Amino acid sequence: MHLSEQTAWNRVRATFQKVWGYQDFRPPQGEIVHTLLAHQDALVVMPTGGGKSICFQLPALMRTGVTLVVSPLVALMENQVQDLQQRQLSAALLHSELPTHQRRQTLWALERQKLRLLYLSPETLLSEAVWERLCQPNLKINGLILDEAHCLVQWGDTFRPAYRRLGTVRSALLQSKPAGTQIGIAAFTATADPQAQQIIQQVLQLQHPQIFRLNPYRSNLHLAVQIAWTPKGRRQSLLKFVQARSPQAGLVYVRTRQDSESLADWLAEKGYKTAAYHAGLSPEERRAIESAWLKDEIRFVVCTSAFGMGINKPDVRWVVHFHAPALLSEYVQEVGRAGRDGLPAETLTLVSEPTGWLDPEDRQRQRFFQDRVRSLQKKAQQLAQQLPVEGDVKEVSRQFKDGAIALAMLHSSGQLEWQDPFRYRIHASPARQTCDQANAAQQMQQYLTTSECRWKFLLQAFGFGTEANILRCGHCDRCPPT
Repeated sequence: MHLSEQTAWNRVRATFQKVWGYQDFRPPQGEIVHTLLAHQDALVVMPTGGGKSICFQLPALMRTGVTLVVSPLVALMENQVQDLQQRQLSAALLHSELPTHQRRQTLWALERQKLRLLYLSPETLLSEAVWERLCQPNLKINGLILDEAHCLVQWGDTFRPAYRRLGTVRSALLQSKPAGTQIGIAAFTATADPQAQQIIQQVLQLQHPQIFRLNPYRSNLHLAVQIAWTPKGRRQSLLKFVQARSPQAGLVYVRTRQDSESLADWLAEKGYKTAAYHAGLSPEERRAIESAWLKDEIRFVVCTSAFGMGINKPDVRWVVHFHAPALLSEYVQEVGRAGRDGLPAETLTLVSEPTGWLDPEDRQRQRFFQDRVRSLQKKAQQLAQQLPVEGDVKEVSRQFKDGAIALAMLHSSGQLEWQDPFRYRIHASPARQTCDQANAAQQMQQYLTTSECRWKFLLQAFGFGTEANILRCGHCDRCPPT
């Protein structure tokens, strides 16, 4: 490293120490910061609690211009921006629930180059008012960060089709910027198996990305699965688990809004102070529950997958999945909320007995979600026959109810190319096999029923076969304690 480079790096470390108070980076944080400062593309797979946010926030603060952070959930954006603003850093967010005056204020700050970090959803990024401002030649954009990048794979084909259009954002922005402008793209996630990593790289059109992968194994986290023979038995198992850990902070995950509310009501009847958390709550209600949980006013929250991403509470001692999630990547995300302080933490997943005769709810719930995806896919294929070969996503969405989803699915199967974030062209090529939700659900089922070490199963599933082979676990219900 040359003297000038060393001086610049010392400044980076000094800023890191001053803003976040840590003495030094944890591997591979320093290398990731270095990569982003050099405007290189990156794919980062690091476990929950590994300090991913700092890796893109620090480079953004070290430069003039704005870094765009594409994030899937309002709660996640709010938490990160609030934390940055408390540290007196120039960050803001844009989403559909913002009051008009706040939206105007943020757009004004963006135009006048007063922001270092702007958090927004894929849909907001590609909205007319925001896109128009981002394309102004004098607005300096340093990078595009995709936070929680696994959401592109999980939701991009179905519920959040805007994710599939992100690959042409860089080239479209560069057309409006001065010659020589560099915009790096980095994708960050805690959970992406090898196939998901490939999809993320392809969709985002990453150019020779630096890849950083840390395996998800954490020796302080104990994994367990338990059969609940009846619906009543499932509630009793939960109650027994919570009673044994009542002073400790935890989370109970369920699959639907209705489940979160009915279970929270039942636990309240049993004398527990808790709350139901789901995407149907207002921002104020969500913020109040998060705040109460972070301050230990509520010991645990009964929540859907809408809770947890980006919420930093180090002393969570347990996580219960009252219902198993559909995907292994969701499971790893959610159990990863526990034990972020490095101290021992427990996780428990409750499942119906293998035949499902006594409690068919798990099977029905799984079938409901799979049917919903299949129904969307079928509609999209039918709709594809009616779409113009070339066109504009806005026009297609206006004409056809699920037009945007149909376009996303055609892109996923290799039958469509985005010419820019708004215009597409359909090819006559045969459909390529897409990431199959049924296979993903089957993988989750295999994990729940495996007689092998659970941590080894997870390491192999996420592409860490070598580490799995040498692992001496002792931290799951299939292995004796080491």
